[in-house]
Amino acid sequence: MTIAIAAVSGGGKTTVTSRLGERLPNAIALYFDEYDLAGPDDILDWVERGANHNEWNIDPILADITKLIHSGEVEYVLLDYPFANLHNNLKTIDLTIFIDTPLDIAMARRILRDFGNMNTEEIMNEMQFYLTRGRLGYESMLTTIKPHSDVVINGTLPVDEIVRIIEQEIAGLEQ
Repeated sequence: MTIAIAAVSGGGKTTVTSRLGERLPNAIALYFDEYDLAGPDDILDWVERGANHNEWNIDPILADITKLIHSGEVEYVLLDYPFANLHNNLKTIDLTIFIDTPLDIAMARRILRDFGNMNTEEIMNEMQFYLTRGRLGYESMLTTIKPHSDVVINGTLPVDEIVRIIEQEIAGLEQ
């Protein structure tokens, strides 16, 4: 079974994917950020043009999913992937999860995670960019990815509760 977990940046997809991978038997996690994928040069321009997910060359991800599925050794492929199933070539997804994290919480997490080595001026510039352009990318996910996901989970829940909900969804599909 292939499960895609999506959220905005800072929404918890990597943490949830990792924790779910620890709890499911024979699970392997693939992380979008670990791939060097060819895609749009300017993400915000891409969003403003309509965010056509097929502009991304996800062949490396597809190859890994196919290899894992056909190996017979993996029961679950967990895909930390921001675009759920909105790529025409990604048809092997059995379940799409969207972690619906409020944008202020996601931004606070990003600041804590990514901005630790920045000075105050750099952080202020990042916040200004978020307010003037970056937020558009986050909002786009809420109008494109979220409605196309099989399950939407409240991103303010504790990680273990989110994982429990996903495990219940998986169990329901396997019956």
